[in-house]
Amino acid sequence: MYRHIVKRIGDFIGALIVLTITMPIFVLCSILLLVVNKGPVFFIQPRAGKDGKIFKLVKFKTMTDGKDASGELLPDDKRLTPLGKLIRKASLDELPQLFNVLAGHMSLVGPRPLLVQYLPLYNEHQRRRHEVRPGITGWAQVNGRNALSWQDKFNLDVWYVEHCSLSIDLKILVLTTMTVLKAKGIGYGATETMRNFEGNQ
Repeated sequence: MYRHIVKRIGDFIGALIVLTITMPIFVLCSILLLVVNKGPVFFIQPRAGKDGKIFKLVKFKTMTDGKDASGELLPDDKRLTPLGKLIRKASLDELPQLFNVLAGHMSLVGPRPLLVQYLPLYNEHQRRRHEVRPGITGWAQVNGRNALSWQDKFNLDVWYVEHCSLSIDLKILVLTTMTVLKAKGIGYGATETMRNFEGNQ
C-alpha cells in the first residue's frame, strides 16, 4: 500500500511544499544561468523511468555547449561553468526535477533515472531498479553517490527496491540533506560527472 498509494501522495505534497519554499532560489538560479549560459536555462534529456518507460528529465543546465575544432563537444570539465559548478555542489541543479515528481514521472526517493541507452545493457538483477519510480535522491546517493562503481550503485538500487518503506524513505531524505550540506560524493575525478555505463563484462 505504501509503495503504490501513500508514497505517490507524499511525493506530490512534498514536491509542492519544497518547490514553494525554494521558488526564490529557483528564480535566482534561472536568471543567473540565463546570463551565464547565454541560452537555455534548462537541460532536458530522455531518461528511463518506472518499467523502463521513457520520460523527459529536467535539470538546470550547468554546462555550455562548447565544441572543439572538429565539432565534438568538449570534455565535461571544460564545459562546466564556475556558476554551474557551484549549483552542482549545492545540488540545486536537481530542483527542476520537482516538476517531474509532480507529473508522476519521478519520486522524491528512488533509484536515479539513467540514460535510455543503458536499457539494453542491464542484466536481470540490474533491471529490477525499474520496478519503482526513479527518484531525485536514493539509497545509492546517500552511500557514495558518484564515487561508487556502477556495480555497487546497481546493488544499492535493487536493495532499495526490495526494502522500500516510509522509514527508509525518511532516512534517505535526512541523509540526503546531510550529504548536500557537506557536498560529499558529487565529483567523479576531473570530469565532475559519473562515467558512462558500458555494460557488464
